Amino acid sequence: MSAASRGLISRLRLFSFSNAGPPPTKTTIFRFFSAQTQTQTPPSGLVDQQVISEAKSRIMTPNSKRPGAIAVKCGMTALWDKWGARLPITILHMDDNIVSQVKTPDKEGISALQIGCGHKKEKHLTKPEVGHFRAQGVPLKRKLREFPVTEDAMLPVGTCIGVRHFVPGQFVDITGITRGKGFQGGMKRWGFKGMPASHGASLSHRSIGSTGQRDAPGKVFKGKKMPGRMGGMQRTVKNIWVYKIDPARNLIWVKGQVPGATGNFVFIKDSVFKKPDISMLPFPTYFTPEDEDSSELEALVADLGDTDPFMAAD
Repeated sequence: MSAASRGLISRLRLFSFSNAGPPPTKTTIFRFFSAQTQTQTPPSGLVDQQVISEAKSRIMTPNSKRPGAIAVKCGMTALWDKWGARLPITILHMDDNIVSQVKTPDKEGISALQIGCGHKKEKHLTKPEVGHFRAQGVPLKRKLREFPVTEDAMLPVGTCIGVRHFVPGQFVDITGITRGKGFQGGMKRWGFKGMPASHGASLSHRSIGSTGQRDAPGKVFKGKKMPGRMGGMQRTVKNIWVYKIDPARNLIWVKGQVPGATGNFVFIKDSVFKKPDISMLPFPTYFTPEDEDSSELEALVADLGDTDPFMAAD
């Protein structure tokens, strides 16, 4: 901008102030932010901050939503229950889950808790990640995950979430990254039948066959199931039954398969379709008493009932 233009703009400003009156003073600008105004109108979110700062048990309602947890998949095994039924079991290890950040509707626009799991050295983290943990005042974590919660399930930063956050016998939803299987054909990827394995099919036994049309429109439609990369995607297995919990070793035994390879992180939360009984769940989480020694606690097993399923009449 030239000097002539700046001079013209300054004259126009003086002309507007002379016609509209004197410009506002500094006292007039900051009068709204005086101490008297703040005492009359308390800042928004004060009640939420009071709820967040309290780490104590509350009453759970049917609309309440608890936070989830992060676990490491240890592998699979098989157990036999007291009736002699064989159960395929996946073992999950919850490695020091804590609340690393609290997000409120007034500040971030959502009501959620960020959970951190595991431990990691500072040299293996980026500077923004280290700054995030230092700003929240929590140890350096290896994995972070955000779980939406209701306002009555808020927890303060640094609250520990152990395996007793879940109860044996309840159903949970577990999310993980499936095993990557690379580039696969249509038979393995989609379960296609393939071409005839007898006469007339030369070197095309595992081909998917035709993919389009002879006449109009004469093209391959989008979304056609074809060979491609298989696995390595986020998937959620719903309604997984929690069979056993070991508080001494922070282990959870669940029935069935869990997406991901051994050593991968999985994310556990309460089931959406088979909602557990709110009277049996600790809300918002289980708070360990100060005089409790978790290393001496026995494992908790789900109640299988008093009726033998193999002897029950049809």
